[in-house]
Amino acid sequence: MSLFKKRKSKDAMSEAEVIALAKTDVRHFGQLYEAYFNTIFRFIYKRLGGNEAEAGDLCQQTFLKAMANIHRYEDRGLSFCSWLYRIAQNEVNMFFRKQQGNYTVEIEERTFAGMLEEAGINGYMTQESQEILIRLLNDMEQEHLDLIELRFFQELSFKEIADIYNITEANAKMRVYRILEKLQKKWNETK
Repeated sequence: MSLFKKRKSKDAMSEAEVIALAKTDVRHFGQLYEAYFNTIFRFIYKRLGGNEAEAGDLCQQTFLKAMANIHRYEDRGLSFCSWLYRIAQNEVNMFFRKQQGNYTVEIEERTFAGMLEEAGINGYMTQESQEILIRLLNDMEQEHLDLIELRFFQELSFKEIADIYNITEANAKMRVYRILEKLQKKWNETK
């Protein structure tokens, strides 16, 4: 949801107009920052499992990179926010690579339950079952884990995921469901 459309004043500019101005004068980038800071911060914060200090640093890096590269942004039918998500995801991935260790991500039970239902994994989850499922998730390729996280833990729509990966919405949906099918198959093999 864009703050640009909510403004009622006559002199309110569209997002495209603000982007065009920001390309020639970075002082206008502040409007984009204000419009998307909370969304991008929450995305990074959740990816880091609630580490507020690191999320703040990575969010700052995201916006600095976006501001430095605003001249490269082209509207190709993808939202500006999707471009920011892509930058933020790259920052988070670089952070995890630098950590070279385990990093804990907090998962809400309702979100976890939704993913299990979509994957066709039903029934009561014992502590042992949960540990097996977490191990299966940890064994996934990073891109697959990112897609699962974006869909179920960040609760992004298939359209938003498609925008981030610069693919079609149908392709995003197909990728997520193929990953869930693999997860279900591996789950069934552990039983």
